Amino acid sequence: MFHAPDLDISTAIKTLVLALDLVGTFVFALSGALAGVKRRLDLFGIMVLSFAAGNSGGITRDLLIGAVPPAAISDWRYLAASIIAGVLTFFWHPAVERLRGTVLVFDGAGLALFAVAGTQKALAFGLNPVMAALLGMLTGIGGGMVRDVLLTEIPTVLRSEVYAVAALAGAAVVVAGHMLLLPSAIVALAGALLCFGIRMLALVRSWNLPTPASSASASAKTDSSDVRRDK
Repeated sequence: MFHAPDLDISTAIKTLVLALDLVGTFVFALSGALAGVKRRLDLFGIMVLSFAAGNSGGITRDLLIGAVPPAAISDWRYLAASIIAGVLTFFWHPAVERLRGTVLVFDGAGLALFAVAGTQKALAFGLNPVMAALLGMLTGIGGGMVRDVLLTEIPTVLRSEVYAVAALAGAAVVVAGHMLLLPSAIVALAGALLCFGIRMLALVRSWNLPTPASSASASAKTDSSDVRRDK
């Protein structure tokens, strides 16, 4: 009887992680499917991209912490979320495409949810705070990286955009809240909002991480050459 509160807290954390995982899977799958539509993939290609974008980060996280088989493979709800996102995007993409920046918004939402869920699951498996935060960041950026690679694009996280840093900030909030014994739901919400807010502000204000001066000058020369050719 004395252990009942502990069991309730453990169950609540597991339920929260599952909910964040599934919602994150859905929104990342939407971003993958929308990117596939933009590149004019067929139905099968869109489904593959939807599943890869929605589940790659979670699969990588589960393999690293020893949660095998990964939830994305053992739980049918992850596949269902990816398929639903792909089907909705395939049939209703004209309406979705009219919304400016939809792919980026979904991508930012997925990044935030996965960073938070990945960190909480890592903490639940007993990882130390620093590694839990790093694993949460990896969970957030994994799906986007696989999506970009499948579309033969340089992953967003490897460019100068503020992407992985936003995920790490959200993960850090979750870790801090865990160490201070704050309510998991409130901490998860705060971490997700911080990550999403940083990502959206970076897009709106064109925030970028520093790049080598030689790369910047080479890029400028390339751009000027392109302008001269266009003229």
